[in-house]
Amino acid sequence: MPYPPPPTSPAADVAATVASLLPRAREELAELVAFRSVADPEQFPETECLAAAEWIAGTLRAEGFQDVALLETPDGTRSVYGHLPGPAGAPTVLLYAHYDVQPPLDEAAWLSPPFELTERAGRWYGRGAADCKGGVLMHLLALRALKENGGVPVGVKVIAEGSEEQGTGGLERYAEQHPDLLRADAIVIGDTGNFRAGQPTVTAILRGMAMVRVEVDTLEGNLHSGAFGGAAPDALAALIRILDSLRAPDGSTVVDGLPADGVWEGTAYPEEVFREDAKVLEGVELIGSGSVADRLWARPAVTVLGIDCPPVVGATPSVQASARALVSLRVPPGVDASKAAELLAGHLTSRAPWGARVTVRATGEGQPFRADTASPAYASMAEAMREAYEGVEMAVVGQGGSIPLTSTLAGLYPEAEILLIGLSDPAAQIHAVNESVSPEELRRMATAEALFLRRYAATAGGPAPA
Repeated sequence: MPYPPPPTSPAADVAATVASLLPRAREELAELVAFRSVADPEQFPETECLAAAEWIAGTLRAEGFQDVALLETPDGTRSVYGHLPGPAGAPTVLLYAHYDVQPPLDEAAWLSPPFELTERAGRWYGRGAADCKGGVLMHLLALRALKENGGVPVGVKVIAEGSEEQGTGGLERYAEQHPDLLRADAIVIGDTGNFRAGQPTVTAILRGMAMVRVEVDTLEGNLHSGAFGGAAPDALAALIRILDSLRAPDGSTVVDGLPADGVWEGTAYPEEVFREDAKVLEGVELIGSGSVADRLWARPAVTVLGIDCPPVVGATPSVQASARALVSLRVPPGVDASKAAELLAGHLTSRAPWGARVTVRATGEGQPFRADTASPAYASMAEAMREAYEGVEMAVVGQGGSIPLTSTLAGLYPEAEILLIGLSDPAAQIHAVNESVSPEELRRMATAEALFLRRYAATAGGPAPA
């Protein structure tokens, strides 16, 4: 007589369901990655973003969401909203991700096409696979697993942003104009990641961002460098001098009037581990001062994202009349991003050599954020992650990046508990070529989110877990 199968736990049932749904999730992620949803019409047609938004809206409707809508936000992009009512008395949880992506950069440098999900060495490659179309699938997997194991015990709102990577603030302004739309008891931002693969992580701090375009003009038009070079002021040379003033000799960020001496008191980031994660070349020094964690999570950081000037191939012997650059400034909690943008503009303008004309225009902004890690939701998430990762304790770290909506939601709903999780890990190479996601992290993080929703429902006064 055969022995009966061993008993299973509710957590194991959820994990098994997520695993069974993973092949479907891969197919759906491939469909979503195929949309070239870069929210910049100068690079890709707006129809690509619209198609991605409609895909998400259709998927939410198929999952039983109500009031599904493509929200026309003030920056001209669309965010997707849907509401799944919960049991009577249950709390409401807002799940966030974004479907817009960074441009692919040099497509020839990708080992497989950036908008074609490709499996290689146990990872799924494609632009947005981790940041943050994979986050959309993480939310879907968690909800589907709960549906197959007793039902979703909370009310759920989903918001998928359409311009997070551009930092143009459309959804932030829309939320401020419609303050009840995204109201929730807890908010899960699915756009960060794990400290490393296999280490479940929540992010407690986000740096804010101020992004500007700086343009330098010196001449009415380009001049022959042989006939005029040596006396005619070169706009490109002026821009290089201005940009160089943003760093001290050790590489630390320097912006007049902006403090740059913060100290991180949380989880350390060993320098040797960072060098490996960042793939720093042998013999090349790290920049800045203080610990690695200080530099990443507690201090401002300036980055020149791009420069408009003649490329090497095809360049002519000319003195440049104009040049421009896109500059990003990340700021830690405690620093107002608007004030930081003003200081950055003032610094750039004041450093103009030779009387060059300098114009600075703000192009994006997001406020920094600090979470309350002592809240009940964090206890629920810690236990859920411990179960999903089979005993591995949750890490709490900072993040050097920005998710502008987070601070807006914190201001609108100060009583809400906000948690930041996601699928990235150091190997994901988000924002770079060959971005990828680990299906194992997708499986475990979707399981953790599902278990969290169960536990949160019970601790917040909703139905107890099955």
